[in-house]
Formats: sequence, structure tokens, C-alpha cells
Amino acid sequence: MSRVVIVTGAGRGIGRAHALAFGASGARVVVNDLSAEVAGEVAAMIGPTAIVNTDDVGTWSGAQRLVSSAVEAFGGLDVLVNNAGIVRDRMVVGCGEDEWDEVVRVHLKGHFATLHHAAAHWRAVAKAGGAVSGRVINTSSGAGLFGSVGQANYSAAKAGIASLTLVAAAELARYGVTVNAIAPAARTRMTEATFADVMAAPAEGFDAMSPENVSPLVVWLGSEEAGDVTGRMFEVDGGRVCVVHGWQRGPEIDKGARWSPDELGVVVRKLVADDHPTPVYGAE
Repeated sequence: MSRVVIVTGAGRGIGRAHALAFGASGARVVVNDLSAEVAGEVAAMIGPTAIVNTDDVGTWSGAQRLVSSAVEAFGGLDVLVNNAGIVRDRMVVGCGEDEWDEVVRVHLKGHFATLHHAAAHWRAVAKAGGAVSGRVINTSSGAGLFGSVGQANYSAAKAGIASLTLVAAAELARYGVTVNAIAPAARTRMTEATFADVMAAPAEGFDAMSPENVSPLVVWLGSEEAGDVTGRMFEVDGGRVCVVHGWQRGPEIDKGARWSPDELGVVVRKLVADDHPTPVYGAE
């Protein structure tokens, strides 16, 4: 039986590429996008094994309906690809409450809400004695892993998704579910506006920023074969795939007793001097 896959934000860009790639692999695909028109175009390209869903994943009820639509149409769910997102780029001092709330709602809450309802479905199947081969592929970003000037809201939401991935992978393993995340770089409406020169398609040769370059990894992570890979973050762009580690302990000094504030100046400066973090994107 072919895999049943949900792809959020699948009407354009990377999500569209994911949906088409899963469709080409023989999967049955729920094409989720707020725009019924663009989602319908993608579903039509896949064929009769695709349906359209226009629910807002940043709402609890919308995420629940999305998961239910897969189960009702195809009899179950195997893969959840959380891709939907928006940007409202502002510096910290210029970012308003609405711009913060909306980005966090769509990205972080949208990932958690769909994950929650998918996990509840898989747990119910497992407790009823059914076989589960669930796969979740979340979408973080280099901005979430390393920070990006002018994107405090987006970076914070994407960093939250990275941590959510680790926790969910640990919690859901007992039900036969893997949870991984990608930090992709590709040409989308969001990146074209911000990084026009870098994202421009070449006149000839390999198009490293094509969104289609990202999808093969996502399709593989959604396969039954990938059942032994979970809790991992992958940077992916062009022909490059890189495993990315999260926060790791760096240099340390242990006095074995309580420090005084006067002692810590030289200690902290030595620790910082011995450490070499990846710089924030856009920092000078």
C-alpha cells in the first residue's frame, strides 16, 4: 500500500516540490495550502491520488481537520511534512507584537498543532495493535540554528521547531514514529525577496537553489526504510546534505567551589576566547 502523506504549505515553493516528489514516488498526498487555487493546481499535477486541504495549520481545529482529512480520504496517515511558513522581517526594535505573534503562530504553533494531532492518531493505532511506521519531517532554518539579523521572530520560531523535533523524536519512538527536521536553502517567494542575487537561477548548468533539490531527502526520510533515523537535523541545499548538531558544550572551567563575581571576569573571557561559534547571519 502506498504511503499517505500530508504536506503543509504545499501550493508553492519547497512545499510544492515536496508534494510533487511524493506524488511521483507513488504516495497519496494531502496538498495543504490556504489557497485552494494553487493547492488545486499541485493536486491536479499529481493526479487522483491527491486531495486538497485549505485548513490553517496555525489553528488547533485547522490542524485537527487536516489530519482527519488524510485519515478519512485514504484510511490512515504515514507521513507529516511540516513546511508552511511566513516571514515578517523586522529588527528587534521595529518588530511589533502582531508581527511576532503571527510568525510564531504559523511556524511554531503550526508545527506543534499538526504534530500533536498526527501523534494522537498514531498512538491510537498503536494501542489498538496496529502497525505504525509514522514519519514527521519538520522545517527549521539556518536562521533558527545560527540566528539571522532582522529575523528575530522567524529565527526564534525556527529554533523552537528544532527543539520540538528533539523532544517529539524521544517521546514518539515508542509508537513507531520518527521525527526529523531539515534546514533547507532554496528559491522561494520568501528567499527571493531577501536574497535576490544568491537565489537567482543560473542561465545554464546546475540550479543549486531549485526547491526540487531539497525534496529527495524529505521523501527518503518519509519512507519505511528511514525507520532508524530520528531526532536529526539536516541542512540541505543543491547537492549538499549535512547533519547539524545543536547546542554542544564548549570550553569549561570548574573551580569545585562557588565563584565570586570578581573572579569571573578573567574566567569568562578565557572561555569565550577558546570558543568559536558560527556567526549570526548578517552580523558584521
